Amino acid sequence: MRAIEKVQEIRDARWFSNLTTIIIIAYASILGFKTLDEVENQYDLFLRIADYFVTIYFVFELAIKMVAEKRFLNFFKSGWNLFDFIIVAVTLLPLESSNLAAIARLMRVFRILRLFTARPELKAIIDMLIRAIPSIIDIVILMFIIFYIYAIIGSFFFMNLPSGLWENFLVSMLTLFRVLTFEDWTDVMYEAMEVYPWAWVYFVSFVIIAAFVFFNLFVAVIIGEMQKLQEADMKEEIHEDHQKLDIILKEVQSLRDEIKQLKDEK
Repeated sequence: MRAIEKVQEIRDARWFSNLTTIIIIAYASILGFKTLDEVENQYDLFLRIADYFVTIYFVFELAIKMVAEKRFLNFFKSGWNLFDFIIVAVTLLPLESSNLAAIARLMRVFRILRLFTARPELKAIIDMLIRAIPSIIDIVILMFIIFYIYAIIGSFFFMNLPSGLWENFLVSMLTLFRVLTFEDWTDVMYEAMEVYPWAWVYFVSFVIIAAFVFFNLFVAVIIGEMQKLQEADMKEEIHEDHQKLDIILKEVQSLRDEIKQLKDEK
């Protein structure tokens, strides 16, 4: 049991998390350098050794996480652990000398994603975003309805403009997306205003609704989930403090009982 507790301490240690983070960032830098032909040719041996080192370290880290579990199968109950296991297992497959060499190189890039599991803070942010998905989907559906209505109106009025940005419904949707990203959207508006002077109402109202209102809704949803996460952490800390206080009170009560028993014996 002492050995397992020691492994658990290593798994939960801050230095272990920081070490994994540093190795992943260094490996990401190496992958970037490998895209340069001159660097890859000159430092091919170093890059290979670094790749082997990272692979061995990831296997070592995964083994620590597995051993730290009281029951081995509990390791696979966590989605993040499954994510780590799949990435490490796939990168261990001997694909370099096969027709799937390109896939093997691509899978190496996905090793960088393990940074999410190496940093508890990043993991919490990803969990928060996943919990926000239902609300985000509702906002996206509402946003699509606004896009749909404005695309139909735009295609109806501006279909014959020389730029061809409104020639049909699908092109109108792409044009509205361009307006949403503020990519030269005023050029699109001024072209329409040359034929329809009132067209500014259409574009300005769309920008206000789609860009300002909906973007703020996305921000509000994310902030709301962050507040829920902070409240959950606070509740957990309060619960732990209550448990510690209960233990202290029980110990004080037991001491009182012992003192009382000693007085009675005298």
